[in-house]
Amino acid sequence: MATPMRPELAEAARMLLDQMGITPEDLLQAPGVRSQVPTFSEYVPVVLAALGDGARRTYGNYLRKVVDRWGDRRLDEITPTEVETLMRQLQGEAVRRRNSRGGSSTGEHVIAALRCVYRRAVADRLIADADDPARKVAKPRRPTSQRIALPDERLGELVVAAGTGGQDPELDALIVRFHIETACRRGGLLGLRPMDLDVQQCLAMLREKGGTYRWQPVSPTLMTFLLHHVHERGAAPDQQLLRYLDGRPVTRRRYDGLFERLGRELPWVAAQGVSAHWLRHTTLTWVERVYGYGVALAFAGHAESPNDTGTTARYVKATLQEIATALAGLTGEPNPLALPEKVTEAE
Repeated sequence: MATPMRPELAEAARMLLDQMGITPEDLLQAPGVRSQVPTFSEYVPVVLAALGDGARRTYGNYLRKVVDRWGDRRLDEITPTEVETLMRQLQGEAVRRRNSRGGSSTGEHVIAALRCVYRRAVADRLIADADDPARKVAKPRRPTSQRIALPDERLGELVVAAGTGGQDPELDALIVRFHIETACRRGGLLGLRPMDLDVQQCLAMLREKGGTYRWQPVSPTLMTFLLHHVHERGAAPDQQLLRYLDGRPVTRRRYDGLFERLGRELPWVAAQGVSAHWLRHTTLTWVERVYGYGVALAFAGHAESPNDTGTTARYVKATLQEIATALAGLTGEPNPLALPEKVTEAE
């Protein structure tokens, strides 16, 4: 008769198997028989189908390049050295733009995309966690961002140029004003729907990266422009608000065309690679200087971020009324939610 295994030995064995990514079913397989690990061509479409829209846009292009090179290879055949080699190759192939930073962004996204694939493969028990090659390759060091807050005179030039040139200056002016007032990311405006507007309280619901949702105050003037845009261009309540003249929904490419045009009219825009994200920097810098760090944190939609100053961020959360007060100071317009006694006139 076999001697019963002591409980402490059984628990130690279970913990060791968990760390190795081995299940009891794996141990029951015949010696030499191994479950088939999929190829990149087989598994990448599975991963992409499980991702959200934002992650699919971010990783999709890089994963297609991975499939082009490694499509017939199994996930467990790739070594960390091959991962790093691929990263260097794709960095070298990256398009060189005026604001390029040596391909560091490409390298970072390649590693992040492969980690996404292997993390899911580990979760699906296709490979062991210890066999993940992407996790063993460091991402390139991210260079310091060159974005800065635009001086008042430069911001004024940009606003005027957006609203007086191009084929659709009304749309361009609306895009620029919305980003200045809300400091939102590009996806926040592109995802805005007529049903996301609270007209009475001058609020817009922003849906941004990471599946975050937040109400952001806007000025009465901007709300009027938004409602006029909806009326003139026919956006349905549950469809994208921002539309071209012919009623088609605006895409991310509109931003590229807008800032290319602004770069032709304002050489400093092209020279510095100014984009909509610079408007976010500009507004948040002003809010922080005038109303403090806590209000700027909430204005940016970072109030719940785990990356912001650790524990301190939990104690400096601003209210919606304080955000509206900062907006009133920024625009010089009253806001239904602002605290009148604390409104600071814009200089």
